[in-house]
Amino acid sequence: MRLKNILLGSNQKVWLAALSVSGSVVLVGGVVAFTPLVAVAASVPSIDLGTAGAYSVLAGSTITNTGNSTLQGDLGLSPGTAVTGFPPGLVSGATNVGNANAEQAQVDTTTAYTQAVDASPSTTQPADLIGLTLSPGVYSVPAGISNLTGTLTLNGQGNPDAVFIFQMPSTLITSSASDIVLENDANACNIFWQVTSSATLGTGSSFQGTIIALTSITADTGATITGRLLARNGAVTLDSNTIANPVCSATTTTTPPTATPTGATVVPASHTGEPWSGWPWWLGVGIMGSAGLLLLRPRLARAHQIR
Repeated sequence: MRLKNILLGSNQKVWLAALSVSGSVVLVGGVVAFTPLVAVAASVPSIDLGTAGAYSVLAGSTITNTGNSTLQGDLGLSPGTAVTGFPPGLVSGATNVGNANAEQAQVDTTTAYTQAVDASPSTTQPADLIGLTLSPGVYSVPAGISNLTGTLTLNGQGNPDAVFIFQMPSTLITSSASDIVLENDANACNIFWQVTSSATLGTGSSFQGTIIALTSITADTGATITGRLLARNGAVTLDSNTIANPVCSATTTTTPPTATPTGATVVPASHTGEPWSGWPWWLGVGIMGSAGLLLLRPRLARAHQIR
């Protein structure tokens, strides 16, 4: 705690106790106001998928399925036209093959891929993400025999709009039975895996997020995905997989606080009603006590002279 000496008039001083927190103490019409400074954490911009966001699977050359794969969203292929394995595979959304819709989705995928590549600054992680708990951010993950041999935890820090971007300069490979766990409001809608080559998801693995691969994507037997498989130029190969498009939270717009110029008088926004509305109780007591001492000081001085 710091003591601040404020000169009010001739030989009149008030000692104010200011807590050691980020903020400022100013004098407004004889009233002391404490205004804390709020630190705003930097956020990672999301990736705009455009029309590609509606797709569970989008490929460039071919789409091949074995078994009873289920796609909750759309299936798209462009410029290729060869789709096999549907049925028995099931597509809950639309199927766009070699048409304008699929072409536009590929254009939007390319844009999203570029955004993910350009995202910065990135933090380099080990080739195997097993055992890590990561907060929102941009991460670069080097190539490895497997990029996930166990469990990876993504912590949204209480923000359902928190963004995770993983930049894979080569391949993305996950091992059998590996999984990604989301906690504290992390949402698969805002997790993106940019793959410079191709991606392979291991047998029985559980994956979260949208893969945007330059070449191909293979989901081995029984792998489940909450997200999307978007391959720009190559094929998507499925084998009894379940792909659920993530549910994105509603976006809210927050007006940033107005910066206060240096030296300007600050009045708290809450100080709009009663004279002491919005002020901390301890600050009011301190001010009233100081004012009382100032009023009593002349009388005390006269009483001392009489004695």
